[in-house]
Amino acid sequence: MLVKGNPVMKRKAKRRLSEPPLENGILPYLGCALQFGANPLTFLKARQKKYGPIFTCRLAGKYVHFLTDPFSYHSVMQQGRHLDWKKFHFATSAKAFGHRSIDPNDGNTTENIQQTFTRTLQGNALNSLSEAMMENLHYVMVQSNALKMNSIDWVTDKLYEFCCRVMFESGFLTLFGAEFNTGHKKILSFDQEVQRTLILNALENFKEFDQIFPALVAGLPIHLFKGAHSAREKLAEALLHENLKKRENISELISLRMFLNDTLSTFDDKEKAKTHLAVLWASQANTIPATFWSLFHLIRNPEAMKAATEEVQRVLAKTNEKIGLERKPIYLNRKQLDDMPVLDSIIKEAIRLSSASMTVRVAKEDFILQLRSGSYNIRKDDIIALYPQLLHFDPEIYSDPLTFKYDRFLDKNGEKRTVFYRNGLKLKYYYMPFGTGLAKCPGRLFAVHEIKQFLTLLLSYFEVELVDRNVKCPSLDQARTGLGILQPTNDVEFKYRLKCL
Repeated sequence: MLVKGNPVMKRKAKRRLSEPPLENGILPYLGCALQFGANPLTFLKARQKKYGPIFTCRLAGKYVHFLTDPFSYHSVMQQGRHLDWKKFHFATSAKAFGHRSIDPNDGNTTENIQQTFTRTLQGNALNSLSEAMMENLHYVMVQSNALKMNSIDWVTDKLYEFCCRVMFESGFLTLFGAEFNTGHKKILSFDQEVQRTLILNALENFKEFDQIFPALVAGLPIHLFKGAHSAREKLAEALLHENLKKRENISELISLRMFLNDTLSTFDDKEKAKTHLAVLWASQANTIPATFWSLFHLIRNPEAMKAATEEVQRVLAKTNEKIGLERKPIYLNRKQLDDMPVLDSIIKEAIRLSSASMTVRVAKEDFILQLRSGSYNIRKDDIIALYPQLLHFDPEIYSDPLTFKYDRFLDKNGEKRTVFYRNGLKLKYYYMPFGTGLAKCPGRLFAVHEIKQFLTLLLSYFEVELVDRNVKCPSLDQARTGLGILQPTNDVEFKYRLKCL
């Protein structure tokens, strides 16, 4: 029986020919959202078995067409005329960070955000960015720790908290520079300690804001979360242009965005700061958990640890970089960082196991989507979604998919493996944590470099062990499904000490 005025029932009643199978769910508006959110992978696998390679679910007022056949992904990527990848991302940014739309079509700015990111995070710009990150990582992780540690004693810490502190402080300094008159000296000055305290306070605000980020993306107003709202405003205040101008060694990304904000937008000072907060969040929210998972799996896998250590030693010897008692900074350029297939495989495997990103496209108009399985009518404003975890956990692509295998992305010659098959057919899309097509994360190369640099310094200067060598792998926190790398549900104790060099 139809319920007058019920939009779910209206959609069901007005089904069109050749539309994908529809599952409305049992709840008004929410539809299948609660079932999907509880365990997305299980939910989607069950619907895939029931409906086939494409089906539609009502999720929080939206109709989402899930495409589960990896051999048809290219069909979506070729529909640029009918599908918009920017609309969802721009709307999400505005909801979460509190600025007006950054879509040039809405008239608040003429900046091409993607072009800005590509220009400052890839190509030649990546070299200087990676060099700055290496220097800052050395300062934060090696130099500062070495001054405070007894070379014999172990230091016990929480692994995720350690990764948070090191990566956030290093990344913040790399993107947003340091206060004037504070350099990286062997003896930490009072000013440096003050600056470190400010950055670590910013980390606490970041974590509080980040915790409710999924709720903001879902459309809940930030005013419902007083603590997180206050944290967001404090973070934005630190990124006001008047405060950024007091910093030196700001990255090209931020300096260019400051210029473009001032010349191409109608944003007020607070909105400009909140667009920088969006950059800060994008640089940290996935890199930190990816660093944790890479280090956790590395420490608990002796074979991986041996192979990674040997690779780091090989690359450093090849570049004539010396690890000595003076603990001088070491430098690895882009080519040298790319010449680390073992670390690359470890990071890829850790991300494969922890990524729950979702590639989203919004229909600009009604159109017909041609797939291997047939033709499907798609309505304007409907969403087409690819959920890569279906790929990453597919046993036909990755044998024993829930097991960490450090060499999974290495070929028989120990080089990067780039060929994977499903049902005997070569896959174009087999690894998609960073999205694909025009919407592919422009900072993905820098993020992988950061983690390689982190692991290189850790393996070079420290001995590391898990306190409990038999500790279970933490579960994935499903609250962040669709947003990237999932965080662990609990932290893990580890210990580290300086190597006797």
